[in-house]
Amino acid sequence: MTHYEFHPDARVEYLESVVYYESRQPGLGARFTIEVERTIERIVEAPTRWRKIQGEIRRCLAHTFPYGVLYSVEADHVLILAVMHHSRTPDYWRNRLTSRAG
Repeated sequence: MTHYEFHPDARVEYLESVVYYESRQPGLGARFTIEVERTIERIVEAPTRWRKIQGEIRRCLAHTFPYGVLYSVEADHVLILAVMHHSRTPDYWRNRLTSRAG
């Protein structure tokens, strides 16, 4: 599988995190972006490799930031549902299951 899409809310939270890290230290937002993109690349290369956390939703953890990428494997792509900081309320993203448009 080579294609992925972001749920609109997942894209917003991802970009907000980039801005936050960049505001904390110049260049840190770029490092965060690289790490999330590497995490997504790992997902796309082997989407069923990571464990399911609820139903068909899976999570792959980033290596250098306290984030996980939550996603589902759709017929022709991977849908990114959340780019979630580990300290966030675990269930905040579940309403996105009813609106899986990218």
